[in-house]
Amino acid sequence: MTAHDDATTAALADLQARATAWIAGDPDETTRAELQSLVDAGDEAELQERVGVPLEFGTAGLRGVVGAGTNRMNRAVVRRTSRGLADHLLATVPDAAQRGVVVGFDARLDSETFARDAVAVFAGAGLQVRWFPSPRPTPLVAYAQKVLDAAAAVVITASHNPPEYNGYKVYAEGAAQIVPPADAAIAAAIEAVGPAKDLPLADPLASELVAPVPASVVDRYLDELAAARPDTPGPDLTLVYTPLHGVGGELVQRAMAAAGFDDLHVVPSQAEPDGRFPTVRFPNPEEPGAMDAAVELAREVDADLVIANDPDADRLAAAVPDGAGGYRLLTGNQIGVLLTDHLLSGTDADRPLVVASIVSTPMFRDVAAAHGAHAEFTLTGFKWICAAARDLERADGRSFVYGFEEALGSSVGTVVRDKDGIGAAVAFAGLARSLAAEGRTVADRLEELYRRHGLWVSHQHSITRPGTAGLAEIAQAMASLAERVPEELAGQQVLSTLDYRVGAEQRPPWLEAHDMVAIELTDGRALIRPSGTEPKLKIYVDLRGELRQDDDLEARSTELLARADAVARDLASFVGLG
Repeated sequence: MTAHDDATTAALADLQARATAWIAGDPDETTRAELQSLVDAGDEAELQERVGVPLEFGTAGLRGVVGAGTNRMNRAVVRRTSRGLADHLLATVPDAAQRGVVVGFDARLDSETFARDAVAVFAGAGLQVRWFPSPRPTPLVAYAQKVLDAAAAVVITASHNPPEYNGYKVYAEGAAQIVPPADAAIAAAIEAVGPAKDLPLADPLASELVAPVPASVVDRYLDELAAARPDTPGPDLTLVYTPLHGVGGELVQRAMAAAGFDDLHVVPSQAEPDGRFPTVRFPNPEEPGAMDAAVELAREVDADLVIANDPDADRLAAAVPDGAGGYRLLTGNQIGVLLTDHLLSGTDADRPLVVASIVSTPMFRDVAAAHGAHAEFTLTGFKWICAAARDLERADGRSFVYGFEEALGSSVGTVVRDKDGIGAAVAFAGLARSLAAEGRTVADRLEELYRRHGLWVSHQHSITRPGTAGLAEIAQAMASLAERVPEELAGQQVLSTLDYRVGAEQRPPWLEAHDMVAIELTDGRALIRPSGTEPKLKIYVDLRGELRQDDDLEARSTELLARADAVARDLASFVGLG
């Protein structure tokens, strides 16, 4: 036997030992058997994927494919994570036991089971638990933490990921997503937890520490949404809505009715929560084909506006008539600049503040300036958007009006300290109604903004590299930019670069050290970073061009998007992933 053979045998034995140890602590018979079959088969590659590394807990909590092992979402992972979070709260938050935890879950196939495990562990640790016993939107769970003054909230959701995924999202201080250093402290507490099967549990249905979230919280949420948006009188509009088999349908319909939108048509085939997502390949309204059923219904009823949420209802997508019998899907950036303009037009705040993620369109800053508002950019993710909003409210006396990110996330006011597709849906419908009262459309207003501030186009290029080997490729691509950067990209001169991995001490906390590089170009910028939730390298390109009076908007947009795509592909090739 060669030295290589010896090393291979030792590596397999180590993986089998790790898997066997995990099986011994796994409380679920199904996942125990699943992992044992891989041990028995000696499947080194699959064992490496399952137990070679743990599923990493970070500011986004956990997210991964459901299955057996440390690198998958399963009952053992959920129980150990919940106990680690409970221990962290009890050690760091005054009155944590009495303030307790709010728990909610979406309609994915394992979500209710995982949520019940979380409730059982929290109560078993001595924490009060208020939970939603049926699937509910993520923003409602975050809101419930705020009004109940809970020490934390947990949502079992994988948002818009494919059906084989699930996740564990954590809210803590300020009813917002956790930010460093809380994520590292919680991760350390999780690591210290023993086997999942040995953890003390309480019966979610019998424990005195466990109770449902009061129904009044839902009513209060809808009332606050109504108070946060501008009053928008105007004609009745015909709306089409799809929750994409998710959990937003009930509350969107209630919120729309309260706002006076009585002609709302819900896509029948996608109206009910269903974690299999049977009518879409990928339950993300950004993905091609995801909104086809909604657009088809819109044609049938001659809708003025099409809106959609992702499955946990924290994102908003929209489509508007294209003037030729069809519908044009708006990008997240277009929704963001339209709502920025609309909400700033309707605010009476003395020192208005709007916040966007750094990968969102730079046009946002120009629109905010036109309203005399302060615009702030943060790292990607609403945890940073809300952290910046809270800090600037306290330190600068600002009033937060709106936040958004290009991936269809929006937050209207301070009702929820996270993205909220329900509140954003009603606000966007109000925008459409206020324009209709003036004889204009959403498309008209967007073109007006382009002619005033310049035509900004945004293009995203994603490179997927699955598995641990793929993650290593992505890491190497990013590391190469520390050694050298391009001088030009597709004819665009590189004016400067900013490596967010260094120099964090010179920036505000919401622009901390981050695996991202920004490249300033002649007519815009490019950013490159790994995804925080998927095995992807993401490149964002934003280019600006003048839109003269006689220019055709669509033709000019197509031209600029082609240039942006060329920039993105050139950058991908430069880092070795072209």
